[in-house]
Amino acid sequence: MKHLSLLALLLTAAPLFAQRNAKVPDPDPELERKTFVLPDGFEVNLFAADPMLAKPIQMNFDSKGRLWVAASEVYPQIKPGQKANDKILILEDTNNDGQADKTTVFADGLLIPTAVEPDQHGGCYAADSTDMVHFSDPDPKTGKATKKRIVLSGFGTEDTHHILHTFRTGPDCNLYMSQSIYIHSHIETPHGVRRLNAGGIWQFRPEHEKLDIFARGWVNTWGTAWNKWGTTFATDGAGGAGINYVVPGAAYVTARDVARILPGLNPGSPKYCGLEVVSGRHLPDDWQQNLITNDFRGHRVCRYIVQEDGAGFVAKEQKELIKSNHPAFRPIDVKMGPDGAIYIADWYNPIIQHGEVDFRDERRDHTHGRIWRVTAKGRKLVDKPTISGAKIEDLLELLKSPEDWTRSHARRELKARGQKEAYKPLVVWEAKQTDDAALLQALWVYQALDAANRPLITKLLDCKTPAVRASAWRVAGDFSDRELDGTITTRPIDDHPRARLEQVRALARLDKTAGVIASALDKPVDRWLDYAIWLSLRETKEQWLPRVKSGEFDFGGDPNKLVFALQAAGEADITTPLIDLVKGGKLSESATQSVLRTIAEVGKAKDISFVLSQLPKAPKGTTSVVLPAVEQAVRVKKFPAIEEKAVDEVLLRAALEEGGPARQAALRLAGMWKSDIVLDKYEDGVFKKEKIIPLEDAKAYFDAWLLYGGPE
Repeated sequence: MKHLSLLALLLTAAPLFAQRNAKVPDPDPELERKTFVLPDGFEVNLFAADPMLAKPIQMNFDSKGRLWVAASEVYPQIKPGQKANDKILILEDTNNDGQADKTTVFADGLLIPTAVEPDQHGGCYAADSTDMVHFSDPDPKTGKATKKRIVLSGFGTEDTHHILHTFRTGPDCNLYMSQSIYIHSHIETPHGVRRLNAGGIWQFRPEHEKLDIFARGWVNTWGTAWNKWGTTFATDGAGGAGINYVVPGAAYVTARDVARILPGLNPGSPKYCGLEVVSGRHLPDDWQQNLITNDFRGHRVCRYIVQEDGAGFVAKEQKELIKSNHPAFRPIDVKMGPDGAIYIADWYNPIIQHGEVDFRDERRDHTHGRIWRVTAKGRKLVDKPTISGAKIEDLLELLKSPEDWTRSHARRELKARGQKEAYKPLVVWEAKQTDDAALLQALWVYQALDAANRPLITKLLDCKTPAVRASAWRVAGDFSDRELDGTITTRPIDDHPRARLEQVRALARLDKTAGVIASALDKPVDRWLDYAIWLSLRETKEQWLPRVKSGEFDFGGDPNKLVFALQAAGEADITTPLIDLVKGGKLSESATQSVLRTIAEVGKAKDISFVLSQLPKAPKGTTSVVLPAVEQAVRVKKFPAIEEKAVDEVLLRAALEEGGPARQAALRLAGMWKSDIVLDKYEDGVFKKEKIIPLEDAKAYFDAWLLYGGPE
């Protein structure tokens, strides 16, 4: 064990030692490029480098094809007396030769900006330490913003690489933003205070300035992306679970004050930073909808194939897009470009993070930075589409483009035109479409325009493409019962597991839907669906729990659903309906075990007596399931002894006849309750007679005497 502990320490310390021994390389970009190993058929060129930019942290393209970059030379900490002068930059390739030839300082004077997302009006949103800001009205001569507005303030400041970061526009044209584990945010918004302690992904609706938590958890979530169907994925720059499939409203590792979490798809993976979905005619077919992310510690740009698995996904790592041994190659963000190429932001630094070496370490690089551009040899690049200023009819046709990039920016431009200009042409265009994918694009535009198109939602909920049905459910959850005319909540549960998952998550946002949510239990349930149903019932408990307690509602008389719902509610006063279920005698054997265990877990002392009274007549195997829960409850809640002969009989039977977990729990209960008869008869009937006592049984016997106070 000592050797294993030492090995674990060495493995943990390896990155630290690597930081201490870091060497400062020659900063020539060409020397760095020559270290890159790419798959056959790919090549890489330098799109931009210092002095055009320094220290890129995040980047996003605008609809004109310009690359906006948040850059910080100050990170990880400003020096005393130093002027904050970090920047938002715009890089342009004006002659379409694959290299930036123009740079514009759009905004300066920032302190560690960790995000930028351009809007459709020549401005941008940016993360400036604890503030979300909007820059606008560029000067016609210099291109520099002349106006700055603080949109939201109060994001936490506890750690400079965990502060508000990585802005990304979703299919719904909302802005998604992240913060990380050390951050505590308390945001005053027009819709009330919003709080997020520790990590998570925010959802922001710019036109309403409405801020909500989309999902919570992770250590340092640093990358959010959507596939062509609108499914959400995320990466964690300080976690170890690889690709994360993001269920709306769900909690993941490190989430605070939650009862359950969802796992990542690749336990044991390196820390990943930045995330993009590959699409478009320029890249090979077998790369379409793959995920690209950055192992910034390992000097790699990684690729994953993601495939459906029940209601969730599996992610399988493939050969790297780029692999390098260059000590300063630090890929930190990755985006598809308007030309179909893959663009990689290289923070370029032999020293990373700031918890491993001194803030003032002289090897920290504050001046260099690169953007690399990866293309497929011999394949035609995509012609950059005209989006900004295009006719509405042309924008609508772009919604059928093979490139996710083009469709995304077309939707954003249509939203910017507003209902007055875009709504009627959208209705006409939608009426001509027969393809589910095109109709989904139309639905997202309606959503972005705040238009609840109930007939289209209904049509897509009935379509043949499960992924489209799933996305239609997510959109439906964005509107109220009134806007949807109340018909959505009465629809039957979807046959496809992932569509079913999105359905129950959408229903959790509507009224009086607990019965429909619970009906999802009638179909196969995997871990993703189990969690989604549990979370949806937990979130809606204020709607249904009082009705259950009053006897008005019982989930259609199905005891299994009632048990699941009450367990999801996690309330301490739910035992009465459970006890009534047991007394009614209509439960299956497995449900009986589950109900009795739940009563033991959440009940009070009087409920423990009821549980024990049921064990002699319960189905076979129930004692081994229930008695350990009784023991745990008694130990943690310090329930007093139940001085009833029947209790001793239950414990004695378990100790002498049941064996295994039932025997071990019975012995420890006997010790806590000082039941001499149980301990003495076990000693005489088993302990002294059997030649071989299972180790766990022997341990439980000695534990019992310790709990008792020691043998006389």
